[in-house]
Amino acid sequence: MRYATREIRLASALVEAADTLVEGFEATRYLQRMSDHCVELLNASAAGVMLIDGGRAVSLAASSRHEDVALELLEVQHDGGPCMDSYGSGRPVPPVSIQVAHADARWPEFTERALRHDITATYAVPLRRNEDMLGALNVFVPTLPDTTPAEVTSVAPELEVAQALADAAALGLQNRHTYSQYRTLSGQLQEALSSRVRIEQAKGMLAERWSVRADQAFMALRQYARRRRLPLDRVASAVIEGVEDGAELRRELDGSADGPA
Repeated sequence: MRYATREIRLASALVEAADTLVEGFEATRYLQRMSDHCVELLNASAAGVMLIDGGRAVSLAASSRHEDVALELLEVQHDGGPCMDSYGSGRPVPPVSIQVAHADARWPEFTERALRHDITATYAVPLRRNEDMLGALNVFVPTLPDTTPAEVTSVAPELEVAQALADAAALGLQNRHTYSQYRTLSGQLQEALSSRVRIEQAKGMLAERWSVRADQAFMALRQYARRRRLPLDRVASAVIEGVEDGAELRRELDGSADGPA
């Protein structure tokens, strides 16, 4: 019994697409892997992903097979191509003959380059998550898919597989973005808490050393930091580590330092 069916390989690719919450994640490498799966599952010559923001390509990634060709064909789509069309409409661009598109002056620069590399046909699907458009996946194939007229005008089987991979990649990227945002926020909150703890510790040390109230010690810390344009946390750390200028700090407490507070 053969288990290496396209369905099983597709399922494996979709599982891999979900694995974005890991250390060392690299978006370009991730999208390259998705492009590799497209090549394998769709018998394509090459494939690539264009991430788009504000109508402009911001990142490109291509399959390991014929990577240079795929990247070139993505790069020339700044003036039009399957990716931009799919991104703009939010719908797939069905399989199209490069020669026919070239003869019709559709995507002139793109089709010219594709013909140089003996690309016979291409199609694209949007990279989307709900209403958020992230870019498009472009597949380059050696022959036009064997589809019925109804399939070409609706959704060919190849487009369904490509769209499934694109949707999974979009979900993976969005989850990674959300995860990174929360990690950044968590780090900022942790640093703010640690800073507050250091300030409270320094304030307590000075209050005990000078036999004054804690609020007086804090005022001295703050005045010292303001006059020297230093972060309060940095001054507090110096107090804790015993490397602060004790005499200058004490002058702030006594109110004998020159200059405005």
